[in-house]
Amino acid sequence: MKNRIIFVCVHNAGRSQIAQAFFNQLVPNNFNWYAESAGTKPLENVNPVVVEALHELEIDITTEKPQELDFNTITNKDRLISMGCNIHENCPIELQKTIEDWELEDPNNQGIEKVREIRDIIKGKVQYLIEKLGNN
Repeated sequence: MKNRIIFVCVHNAGRSQIAQAFFNQLVPNNFNWYAESAGTKPLENVNPVVVEALHELEIDITTEKPQELDFNTITNKDRLISMGCNIHENCPIELQKTIEDWELEDPNNQGIEKVREIRDIIKGKVQYLIEKLGNN
């Protein structure tokens, strides 16, 4: 059974969707991790500018829908990564130690140029994470 990384933000409509898409695209087939994403207060749809910015890199997330973070399904093996959304305020105390925060700008209400910047920062962080996990 593979280990799960959950990229979390409040709306699960931007940063966490980008991170999930990059992680699952970039990991080798034999990698022992896979990614999901979720939000504490998910929106109805993924940010269309985020969809466009990923489409530019031939990553299609048009079928993705924001999901609610289900604290009951989180296990000790899971790794939670917050996208910079003060997620600690919305998490049970026992989970706060397992969350790392990437402190990223929110692409909500941003133009395509800014979303591209955020996208590229997330890609770099995901690549570093995959490298780090591969060395463990």
